[in-house]
Amino acid sequence: MRHFQFLRWSAYRDTPDSKKAFLHLLAEVDKWQAESGDGRTIVHCLNGGGRSGTFCACSTVLEMIRCHNLVDVFFAAKTLRNYKPNMVETMDQYHFCYDVALEYLEGLES
Repeated sequence: MRHFQFLRWSAYRDTPDSKKAFLHLLAEVDKWQAESGDGRTIVHCLNGGGRSGTFCACSTVLEMIRCHNLVDVFFAAKTLRNYKPNMVETMDQYHFCYDVALEYLEGLES
């Protein structure tokens, strides 16, 4: 078991203050998942929706990019919301998912 805690997400903001730092967290979690085998990952936040949903949507979008060369934030958010309605709660969080995908793609180009 390993616990990751993201400290760059103020309680007063809908989104993290750094896309780069968030991408680093996503990469660290992805790396740990690859090394740990078939283990499950549990994501949580205060209400179990907005922040957790944003993390899961971004993770899903990055996997789409790696596996299918596709960015579909709507599909990622909609799929999560089919299971839990308040995943990705705000438009800022939804836009942040696009911003993270763009930052990731720009990093691939350099």
